[in-house]
Amino acid sequence: MIPKLKPATGLILLTTALFAVPVASADDLTRESRQALQQLVAHNPAAARTNSRAMAVLVFPNVVKAGFIVGAQGGKGVLFVHGQPNGHYRTVSGSYGLQAGVQKYGYALFFMDRKSLDWINRTRGWEIGTGPSVVIVDKGMARSFSTNTLHSGIYAFTFDQKGLMAGLGLQGSKIKRIDE
Repeated sequence: MIPKLKPATGLILLTTALFAVPVASADDLTRESRQALQQLVAHNPAAARTNSRAMAVLVFPNVVKAGFIVGAQGGKGVLFVHGQPNGHYRTVSGSYGLQAGVQKYGYALFFMDRKSLDWINRTRGWEIGTGPSVVIVDKGMARSFSTNTLHSGIYAFTFDQKGLMAGLGLQGSKIKRIDE
């Protein structure tokens, strides 16, 4: 007989996984974010092409997603405007449903125009899926991706996925500036 697990059990496991991630200083976070972006553009030609045209890039080098019925993900990142750090941000998301596992990954949001960059600077926090259109570039799309196909305000690339977790989505992730 399989024991019935309660959502509270999932929440306890999730909290343990998320708080086990070491807290980095602002300088460490900036360095890790810059290194992650350099690695991404060095190994992903589509990301390199997007980076060459972007006004700014928001990099979350270490996002942890964990769940058992109840799930959450979170991490911190840095906004680079023309290569210079211009703010620290937090991403968080929650979910409920059939899920189990822990996964660590990173992602970068490339802001392609002034309108998108101004929008994140005006808001006190925003959710992917609201505001400017965000295109998530997966491996299949990246093969045919070129500077001629850049028509959205924001492009998202995930990288360094490790662990086991069914499904990876950025939709619904809330992003908020944390150094105001």
